Amino acid sequence: MSTDVRSTESNDKHKLTLRFLAEPTDVNFGGKVHGGVVMKWIDLGGYACASSWSGRYCVTAYVGGIRFICPIHIGMVVEVEAQVIYTGKTSMHLAIDVYCRDPIEQERKKATHCVMIFVAVDRDSRPVGVPAWEPRTEQEIKLRDYAVKLMSLRQEIDEEMKDYFSS
Repeated sequence: MSTDVRSTESNDKHKLTLRFLAEPTDVNFGGKVHGGVVMKWIDLGGYACASSWSGRYCVTAYVGGIRFICPIHIGMVVEVEAQVIYTGKTSMHLAIDVYCRDPIEQERKKATHCVMIFVAVDRDSRPVGVPAWEPRTEQEIKLRDYAVKLMSLRQEIDEEMKDYFSS
């Protein structure tokens, strides 16, 4: 896979886009790009963005709300857009959007969306602090509020499922 990695803005480390073509090796039995391949792309884009923001090696702590909105076909241009939307002490919440388009056409479609949480770690895999991120635009404020709301919902779900985690 040949990948083009670029920060969305030259001095804006909280956003990153991966661009590449969907290849024949990415296909599932239905002739579309396999969901697991898309999830790998999501993880790659999220890691690249989180490590760029934190300046550290990062590990995936959570992936949630993956929605497959439209299929990606072989030969399409794929764009994985990752952006930091909230930071904690050692963690970063990222919104990940995956878009696709026919290389001849310019209209792109959203294929997938999810939220990921990465934790920055040191050489001994212990969590380390990350730079604080503050929203600057109205859209970034909405995304930060979205991350905060999802944290609350995850806490409720964890409480409901705590008996299933302990066995």
